[in-house]
Amino acid sequence: MKLICFDCDSTLSSIEGIDELARLRGPEICRQVVALTEDAMNGKIRIEEIFGLRLEAIRPTREDAAAVGRGYLGALEPTAKATVDAVKGLGWTPVIISGGFRQAIRPLADFLGISRVEAVDLFFSADGAYAGYDAGYPSTRSGGKVDIIEGLRSEFRPERVVMVGDGVSDLETLPAVDLFIGFGGFATRERVKREAAAFVTTLAAVPALL
Repeated sequence: MKLICFDCDSTLSSIEGIDELARLRGPEICRQVVALTEDAMNGKIRIEEIFGLRLEAIRPTREDAAAVGRGYLGALEPTAKATVDAVKGLGWTPVIISGGFRQAIRPLADFLGISRVEAVDLFFSADGAYAGYDAGYPSTRSGGKVDIIEGLRSEFRPERVVMVGDGVSDLETLPAVDLFIGFGGFATRERVKREAAAFVTTLAAVPALL
């Protein structure tokens, strides 16, 4: 087995799910959350410092998560489906590893034909109201994606592992993977571009790097 791990937000899809959830709560909360997200993606603050704060400000409902799921599909990276199909044809098993939310990402994963999604679970009450999130999940903290990859290595014993992503949380996996591919199709993070072993602006360029 060979694993290729894709980030979701600003990689498989152009949007940042947490920012879209914030947008549903009005311009002021949206501005605050977008600024925090950008600082975290650029490595200016640690993700664990803001993860819970953003969700408490938004308190997303089950329907909000479903709306973001539709948003992911509407903002799909143009070559994502063909790329996932191509890497599968080369014998790679695709996985999504995200600091986003499993319920919102699942429809995108289903469309792309990706069965394994490593992301944060949101919790809802019976009426669909926000009831918290899985605060112990690795991708809610810095270095968490490394822990997820180490877990996948232990589970599957893959021959090779590749990570594709746009943010510093993705770049943190560099020592844990055989190849890290930085993605700048929607947002170019200068540190990611500088330190990645390879850097692409379209997912269509990924299969040739494998």
